Amino acid sequence: MDIFSSYNLIIAASIIVILSFWFNGIAKKTNIPSVLMLIALGIILQYVIKYFVKVPLDFFPLLEVLGIVGLIMIVLEAALELELKKEKLWPILKSMAIALIGLLASAWVAALILYQFIPDMTMHSAWLYATPLSILSSAIIIPSVGSLKDHKKEFHIYESTFSDIMGIIMFYFLVGQLDPAESSGALGFAGNILLTIVLAVIASYAIILIFQEIKSQAKQFLLIAVLLLLYALGKKMHLSSLIIILIFGLVIANMKLFFGGKMVHFLKKERAHQIYHELHIITLETAFIVRTFFFVVFGITIVLASLFNVTVAMVSVLILLSIYAIRFILLRLFLGSDLFPQLFIAPRGLITVLLFYAIPVEAQVVTFEPGILLFVIIGTSLIMTWAMIRDKRKMATVLDELDETYKERDEAYQGIDHEHHGELKQAQPDMIDDVQVAEDKKLPEDPDLEAPGERQFEG
Repeated sequence: MDIFSSYNLIIAASIIVILSFWFNGIAKKTNIPSVLMLIALGIILQYVIKYFVKVPLDFFPLLEVLGIVGLIMIVLEAALELELKKEKLWPILKSMAIALIGLLASAWVAALILYQFIPDMTMHSAWLYATPLSILSSAIIIPSVGSLKDHKKEFHIYESTFSDIMGIIMFYFLVGQLDPAESSGALGFAGNILLTIVLAVIASYAIILIFQEIKSQAKQFLLIAVLLLLYALGKKMHLSSLIIILIFGLVIANMKLFFGGKMVHFLKKERAHQIYHELHIITLETAFIVRTFFFVVFGITIVLASLFNVTVAMVSVLILLSIYAIRFILLRLFLGSDLFPQLFIAPRGLITVLLFYAIPVEAQVVTFEPGILLFVIIGTSLIMTWAMIRDKRKMATVLDELDETYKERDEAYQGIDHEHHGELKQAQPDMIDDVQVAEDKKLPEDPDLEAPGERQFEG
């Protein structure tokens, strides 16, 4: 019997999604991140597959596709969460500084550790491996901090979002430096980003203005298709394609800012907000599915024995210690003495695994154990879980974020209904006037045109 038949794959995929939904419910009650449960499910499936299939399977093509879609969804979701307002300028700048310094410092220390303890590791490869390990997971943090005080929640949203975005840019900059002949250096990279930003802004305005005119409700996946097309074309043109996704997300999430002055006359606010809320829902749900399958596949591919390797444990513990030491120093400088639970909310997750599998073949080091990733992901997630329990806070999940987004979408729809109702009420007096005018324009009655019955009666 072929366990990889079409129906078996459909059954397996359906059960995995159902279990992922259930894991989110467990996470909400226990504060244990669903990421750990998905990895555990993958490890169980690994042994089930090994029992039925003796030939090793190559999951890399699946991981590559999931990785590309996952990166796009993560950047888009992060951009949709960024609220750019004048009164939030200082919290945004402070969060950005903490995210950037923390990313660079953590990557530098982690690279030194990997270079020192992993055989055959070059310094450039060490930076490539260290960067994913230094990026905060907004996919875990943003849904988890919903119960914190507003200023703490805002800080974590901004910090994790900037960490994601800057970490991805830094990773692909390092990838671009692998071939010195094709590399354009820091100046060329900056020029490339500037060109990408200009094209992205133009494309973002065009997409919003065009899509607000589409009356069909079934346009969200069309929008996703357009964004994927722009991403792929940008890659073909050697542009920083994720910047295109980032800029579009920022523009549609902050339309008041980007459609100011005379531009406001071109924007149909209610329709544009409807597009934003629908896009946010599609992005969250797609990210939920991608994250589910990615962590399960990651669990299937992980070598569990590597967790019990002394070198893996030592390197992982050193990286964990460096993460929290650097974080303590930064938060103490920027936030003062109120550091709990912010100090311990620094989980690594989907973005770490995505970028790990995006490391080019020429930079890969055979002696690097993927167990280090698993160790760091599990370690940072358990430490965050402990901090949230200690702070007596319940972690929310991505499903709670989806419920909140659905609520905002419904309010946007109500706004459109009120707008249409107002237009109808405004139109009613005009309709009455038109009827009155039509009545006045009727010809006067002709006395000779009598009803037939009356004429017969007189006769």
